[in-house]
Amino acid sequence: MTEPQITAPPPGTATAVVGLGSIGEALVRLLRDAGHAVVAVDTDLDALTRVAGRLKAATAEAPDRHGTGSRPGGPEVVLTADPTALRAAGRVVEAVPDDPAAKTGVLRTITSVCPPGTPIVTTTSTLSVTRLAIATGRPADVAGLRLFTPPGPGGPAEPVRTALTSAEAAAAVDELVASAGLTPVAVGARPAADATALVLAFLNRAVILLDEGYATRHDIDTAMRLGCGLPAGPLEMLDRMGLDTVHARLTGLWRRTGDTAFEPAPLLSRMVATGRFGRKTGGGFHAYDETGSALAAPADGPQDTPAATVRRVGVLGSGAMARGIAEVTATAGYPTVLVARDADRAGQALESVGDSLTRGVRRGRITPRAKATALGLLAGADDMAALADCDLVIEAVAEDLGVKRAQFARLGEVCAPGTVLATTTSSLSVAACAEASGRPGDVVGLHFFNPAPVMKLIELAHTDTVDRGVLATARAFCATLGRTTVRCPDRSGFVVNSLLFPYLGAALALLERQDVDPAETDEAVRQGFGFPMGPFALLDTIGLDVSLAIQHRLHERFRTPEYVPAPVLEELVAAGLLGRKNGRGLRTGDARR
Repeated sequence: MTEPQITAPPPGTATAVVGLGSIGEALVRLLRDAGHAVVAVDTDLDALTRVAGRLKAATAEAPDRHGTGSRPGGPEVVLTADPTALRAAGRVVEAVPDDPAAKTGVLRTITSVCPPGTPIVTTTSTLSVTRLAIATGRPADVAGLRLFTPPGPGGPAEPVRTALTSAEAAAAVDELVASAGLTPVAVGARPAADATALVLAFLNRAVILLDEGYATRHDIDTAMRLGCGLPAGPLEMLDRMGLDTVHARLTGLWRRTGDTAFEPAPLLSRMVATGRFGRKTGGGFHAYDETGSALAAPADGPQDTPAATVRRVGVLGSGAMARGIAEVTATAGYPTVLVARDADRAGQALESVGDSLTRGVRRGRITPRAKATALGLLAGADDMAALADCDLVIEAVAEDLGVKRAQFARLGEVCAPGTVLATTTSSLSVAACAEASGRPGDVVGLHFFNPAPVMKLIELAHTDTVDRGVLATARAFCATLGRTTVRCPDRSGFVVNSLLFPYLGAALALLERQDVDPAETDEAVRQGFGFPMGPFALLDTIGLDVSLAIQHRLHERFRTPEYVPAPVLEELVAAGLLGRKNGRGLRTGDARR
């Protein structure tokens, strides 16, 4: 392909960006849209052509900011493969992947072209800025810009100064952050490195899960977005960060640590080898148009098995999950009976649902009329015979297989033929519950997330023996609740917990070091990657005892290192530190939270 040619700006007036991968392209667009002259350099002519096309398409789609009919975004971008164009730059940003040899080579090319005193900014997130600066032979000119993911407008960016960085170079990186419209943050090298390692290992596991064929790319991303509140699913994040960039970072971590959690997933390596780098090349785990916008995923095909009508719902249990599910079904308009072990528990459960609905009215989540309607649809009982006329029954008792099997044996006797029987387990065998019922074709897993009235995800787990009509009915029913389902085979942890708990376990392992502050690590994950909370705050929220129980079940099922319960978690629970539920945990009471 031929190199795009555009007239260069006057010397010393432009910001140069070297490397048009995910980070480089994002910086070019931010600076261009803020009205700055930009010189973009890459030896890959395909990358130059691709970015040129995207800038042109974005310009054509952008509104006229000033009503003048002129092209928004200020001066044109110079796109070239010729490094001598860097002489026109007042500052240079190096944005190639985190491979030490590649970065060192590019930085030395920059210093060979640009006169001494030209500020040089490296965007490394996992390598030592000091060592890269020394390798240039001009360490005073070099500063760092820590970008955890490709930046968007207002996104976080951390200026990094070494002990050798000059005042002029330090000022240049600060001005770069302001010019690009980014938000300066102070995370720190150690928390940033820990957060990056935790998240990269998490993303790597998502690729392994996809490669196993356990769940689709859409269901993996949807599960983690809705189940954990992430800003994007893990495969979407990988596409945006650049598969080659992530592969290089993982490889570096693997070589330095020997930890197999960082060994790039075979599927990731295959994709990188074939040039499928994600959004920047138009295709990775998802597809993208010429502007880099994600193309809509194909819609699910028509259901080949009709769903039965659900008119009445039963909920078995009286704990937090049972109460939350009963609130959801009644609010959705279903007559619902909640069956508890005794009349007192049933009454207390209904009272708790009423209190929750009152809070919902206060917060504007529902109207007073909707509350009254939902309460009118709710009934309590202490005899499972009350479930006999239900079309769908949801078991939400203790997460103990023996207890659940006993309940399903009774459900199999009480409920009418064709009643859909669902278990809310998150880590136990759906098949074992199905077998105990004596009617395995009627049993599915419906893993609601806590708090059920708020969380919009349900993991729909299916066994090999489930009737297709039962599966269709369960999925249609969840849709009427306003929930999104992801389908997955019956396996401990399903999608969310199987990816979440190795990440949480790795965070707990950091506590073996003396230099780790949970608050700093949480803040690095939150600010750097946009997660709603860091791993330690999340452990407190889930409950340390609940987390330990889930880790034990996952390890019993898989027997692999990433699921080994963390010794420190065992000790915390033994000491009575359970998290938010009892006010004592890893972050509970921490004013910095």
